[in-house]
Amino acid sequence: MSNHILPHALSVPAIEKLRGKRIVLASNSPRRKDILRAIGLEPDVVPSTFEENLPLSSFEDIHEYPVATATHKAVEVYERMVTADPDNSPDLVIAADTVVLTQAQASALQSEDVRQDVLEKPSDKEDNLRMLLDLNGNVCEVVSGVTVAYPILTAPGYRIRSLDERTLVYFADNPKHLLEAYAKSGEGLDRAGGFAIQGLGSVLISKVDGDYNNVVGFPAASFFKLLEILIEEDPDFLDV
Repeated sequence: MSNHILPHALSVPAIEKLRGKRIVLASNSPRRKDILRAIGLEPDVVPSTFEENLPLSSFEDIHEYPVATATHKAVEVYERMVTADPDNSPDLVIAADTVVLTQAQASALQSEDVRQDVLEKPSDKEDNLRMLLDLNGNVCEVVSGVTVAYPILTAPGYRIRSLDERTLVYFADNPKHLLEAYAKSGEGLDRAGGFAIQGLGSVLISKVDGDYNNVVGFPAASFFKLLEILIEEDPDFLDV
């Protein structure tokens, strides 16, 4: 029997429901794995092969973009695992996608619509510095989409539920030499927005409004609440 519950996990219904179940994280992100471990979960890691190439122009609300990407990841992994080994299929697949949006301060303070651009991972250190200069002294919005997929008895054999979590990150008015040094360090190269708040990038940030873990890569508190909602809504959740 699978046991993905660590000894320090809280003894609450959301955790007990997962005990003995096969939990899968559809990501090879060490940050997401660490956050899940912190709340007592150690899932199998099965990275999604979804290309994450959804056209941004197809989303009227840009906040739906990471949710859609997370959903594609969860479904791809769930369907692949069920097809490969129906007798050892997952009970819960967890997928997430995190993006950084510009112009958060303007959109929060102004009544009219303000365009928010998605900051992808920088292409190189020079591009990283460009991003940091744009963010410096401003506020960006970090949005994570989280989707879970789990088995049900009716077609298509699984159900998905999603959430999105939004956090504002305030950049200090940093001197240019600090931004240059950070870009040179290379830490931000594999991070959306070009910074890692849990690492050297913490010196660039003056304040976080919202879930800190969301900025790192996974909104653990909201995920926990989602599990509780699923248990309340469906007494048979994960009992199929």
